Order: sequence, then structure tokens, then C-alpha cells
Amino acid sequence: MVLDTPSLYFRAFYGIPESIMAPDGSPVNAVRGLIDMIATLVRKHSPAELAATMDADWRPAFRVAAIPTYKAHRVAHGNTEVVPDALVPQIAVIQEVLDALGIARLESAGYEADDVIGTLTHRSGGAVDIVTGDRDLFQLVDDARPVRVLYTARGIRNLQIVDEAFVTAKYGVPGRAYADFATLRGDPSDGLPGVSGVGEKTAAALITRFGSLEALLEALDAGVTDGFPAGSRTRLATARDYLSAAPAVVKVAHDAPLPAADLALPAKPRDPEALVRLADRYGLDGPLNRLLDVLGG
Repeated sequence: MVLDTPSLYFRAFYGIPESIMAPDGSPVNAVRGLIDMIATLVRKHSPAELAATMDADWRPAFRVAAIPTYKAHRVAHGNTEVVPDALVPQIAVIQEVLDALGIARLESAGYEADDVIGTLTHRSGGAVDIVTGDRDLFQLVDDARPVRVLYTARGIRNLQIVDEAFVTAKYGVPGRAYADFATLRGDPSDGLPGVSGVGEKTAAALITRFGSLEALLEALDAGVTDGFPAGSRTRLATARDYLSAAPAVVKVAHDAPLPAADLALPAKPRDPEALVRLADRYGLDGPLNRLLDVLGG
């Protein structure tokens, strides 16, 4: 099981009142929420291995070089992401808690958590469950292994199981073609414009007809006219530069450099003393005890 940790702690932060505080008055709603999420996931799915991925770089240079608008609307200043003030200090606490528990925490300089997830999934020879609220990771589903996304849009207790059949039913494209479909459609939340005038239905029709973005572009460059919905060929030709650059942005990396890590689910804390200090300082006894009961069981 691979956790898109930023997706989960943002969800916890917005889903749990900020009035949930540590004894010293500092906010801990995201910390408590994430710990309880992990406990629920482990209890329900019993993974043998668990990795919590982090953003070493939320807006990698290679993506910005390809598409300068990538996440530009979410920049606070310099290359700092807009993050609620009450969440910022909690991220460091989350990292300390994961480390004290012994849950593998992985990041890679110059890459997003998505890329760490893509790399771990690529390296794994067996089944992988990816827990996220980010549709971008639908591109990793693979029924043959299987690789699934446990999608959190409806909450951690009501996860949607996303496999190839889900992608096909939801978007009308082959199960592993989500990245190509998303490139055409665009994603305003990430600053990806897509092809002007090409919505979900046209994007799905194009990917279904040609099989992949690469094959579509080959047909476009070769002057093929059959198979293009009305008006779409001109729109695609106008967006040709975007379509050349966008795949490097949309597709998650499979080769991010990662440190060696023990992904085995910890039966007991790696650093019990540190965990006790964190529990006392931030008032985390309840959620930590719930998680430790699941891990020890």
C-alpha cells in the first residue's frame, strides 16, 4: 500500500475542525486525522508493506520547463506552495510521527509524491494499492498485476476502488490510457490548459479511435483526416506544441531515485521514546493507540 501523504493530510486538515488542538494550543487536526486514516486503511486492507510518500518538490523544475503554467496559480511566493498557516507546522509533526512509528517515509529531490508513487509501483512485482484523492494517479491502474487506486473522494471509510474497468466506465477510454486522455482534456487545478475546444467526450473519442496520444500525433503529422471528430483536427494542430510538451508533465515518473527503505508494516514503533514524547506534546494518545493496536494485531 502506497500513501499519497500530502493528499491525505490536506483532506484531514479540511475535514477535521481546527479547534482540535494540542495541549499547548497548536493545531493538530491534520496530524490526528492522518493517523486515524492510516489505522483505518491498515485495519481494512491488511497490507504487508506500507509506504508514505512525500513531496520533496511540489512543482518540479522539469514540469515547469515543459509547461510554465503548471501549478502557477498555487504559488505563494518564489516556489512556495499556498498552504494554510495552520497546516504548515503540522507537516513536520507528521514526518516525526511516521519516523517514530517506523512507517517508511519516502521522497525524492526534484520530484513530487506522485513520482515516488509511480516509481514504487513500477518497481513492485506484485499487487499495489495506491491511496489518493488525485485523479492523476489513475494512469497507474493495471488489472494484470493488479495495481488499484483507492480513491478518497467520498472519504476514507467509503473508498472507490479504481481499476481499468472503472476508468473505462467513467471516462470512456481504455483502462491504462488515462494520462493521454487527461493531456487532451487538460486540468485547470494543475494549470494544464489541454486542447482548446476538446472536452472529455472528444478526448475520449480520440484516444479510443487512435489508441494513444502518440498514435494520434503520428496520424495528425501524417495528414490523416479520418477518425477526427468535427473540428478537432484543426484544434489539435493549433495545440501541437502543447501536445509535445504536456506528456512530460502529466505522466508520473517511473525512475525517481529513492533511498533504500524497509517497507514492512511495523509491528512495534521504531522509536518508542520519541513516539511517547510526540504523543504527550501534541495530545496524540488516542489516535496513536488506535494505530498501534492495529499494527500490533
